[in-house]
Amino acid sequence: MAGLYIHIPFCRQKCHYCNFYTVISQRYRKQFISALKHELELQKNYLENQQVNTIYFGGGTPSMLSTNEIISLIDTVSLNYNVNSDVEITLEANPDDLSSDYLRQIKNETPINRFSLGVQSFYDDDLAYLNRIHNGKHARNAIYEALKLGFNNLTIDLIYGIPTLTNEKWKTNLQTFFDFGLPHLSSYALTVEPKTNLQVLIDKQKIAPTLEDQTVDHFEILLEQTEKKGFIHYEISNFALPGYYSKHNSIYWLGGHYVGVGPSAHSFNGKTRQWNVKSMKQYCEAQIIDQIVLEKEQLTTEQQYNEYVMTSLRTSWGCDTEHIYNVFGEKYARFFTEKVEQYIRKNQIQQVKSIYKLTHAGKLFADGIAAGLFHDF
Repeated sequence: MAGLYIHIPFCRQKCHYCNFYTVISQRYRKQFISALKHELELQKNYLENQQVNTIYFGGGTPSMLSTNEIISLIDTVSLNYNVNSDVEITLEANPDDLSSDYLRQIKNETPINRFSLGVQSFYDDDLAYLNRIHNGKHARNAIYEALKLGFNNLTIDLIYGIPTLTNEKWKTNLQTFFDFGLPHLSSYALTVEPKTNLQVLIDKQKIAPTLEDQTVDHFEILLEQTEKKGFIHYEISNFALPGYYSKHNSIYWLGGHYVGVGPSAHSFNGKTRQWNVKSMKQYCEAQIIDQIVLEKEQLTTEQQYNEYVMTSLRTSWGCDTEHIYNVFGEKYARFFTEKVEQYIRKNQIQQVKSIYKLTHAGKLFADGIAAGLFHDF
């Protein structure tokens, strides 16, 4: 099972918290689409003819693409890759882009069958704090229009830990999600990433800082409310009704292979990891001379083990010591079972035979626990 990620870096404005590679200028748009198609051709052997089960348009703001641009990219994929006839094709979208006309064009002219909407909050003051371009009304209208046209495989993003977001408002955001009857939710804690506008504004005391206690409260509410509604917490930040897991993101979490195209996009095939240059100009110019400007590393056994621990512990499937033994060897399996005992004693990890999973308490410290289980001799 393999996936294909297409990075569309265009944005109308930069959100305060965003640390992804994005550009506001449309100067290179025509060249960029041509360069993407060229890179898709150049990268076609990276997956060694594995079947592509998912195509994911991420960004940035992929919903700024026209239907013709989307179709031309998907056609290029079909010509160069072994694509599953039941492929999941996701388009990330901003609510303000999803007019009824645009949605109708997507429905009638493209094979897009899944939307990921960057809602973040249904409250305008939260959206202003984040510097989002849409408002709460845009968000509700976009969801309504998408559902009306039959896009039932729909997920939204909600952010918690925003200083303007009270516990009651957070509960209302979740209830609004439930009221729409959507099958999937991605929910993230607001993180102050280095060199983002959010960090600068907080450091200059122009906006309120995030508070750890508030973030923890919101996470507890999130777990409680989604469990009540029958959602499966299948990854630290993702909740789904049965049958609606994100097939694409599950490839990342389960150690599957994927190729990423576009500036800053990452690829992984089990043996190597590579990442493209973070420059629209360099990216477009390289394609003209049949090159991809990227960095590449051959993964050591230790790196592969650490990545397996990090990703598997984030999921409901957990970390399997039988897998560690079979893939990485006895030394790594013994190391894991010795190190994990401290977290079992703290009731942060539970063990069922060879499977180790985070407990409710452990989910609050997922990254730190994973780091504590990394092999670093």
